[in-house]
Amino acid sequence: MLTIFYDGNCPLCLAEMNHLKKHDKAFLINLVDIHQQNFTTLYPTINVDDAMKILHGLYNDQLLLGLEVTHRAWTLVGKGFWVAPLNWPVVKTLSHWVYLVMAKYRHQISAFFAKIFGLPTTQFISGKCISGTCYDKSTNTDNRRK
Repeated sequence: MLTIFYDGNCPLCLAEMNHLKKHDKAFLINLVDIHQQNFTTLYPTINVDDAMKILHGLYNDQLLLGLEVTHRAWTLVGKGFWVAPLNWPVVKTLSHWVYLVMAKYRHQISAFFAKIFGLPTTQFISGKCISGTCYDKSTNTDNRRK
């Protein structure tokens, strides 16, 4: 089982996690929004500040970071060929650098793509917020449910 700790406040990140989950027919991936209530209590080994800088994942009790998480996730769902180049020597260095830039500016990039492509910014199932980023009040500024 791979557990991915992602930024649910990021529309692009949320869209990727939803896309990944559609391919997870064997239920091998557990998605956890780092903004959910009690996150630090439930996952004390994951530092939220670090997880906001780079994607974190746990696989067989091993911490994976950044593109390691992406590569493992897509491989588990049978789409490893999509991300195989991420492990090629020259491409790995370049893609890691690009990933770090994308991760740093993901909110600005997401806002741009959300406007253009209408990406969802929250996740609702049966009228209930399950992403931990849904707003109960328009004045809620910490992006968490109250």
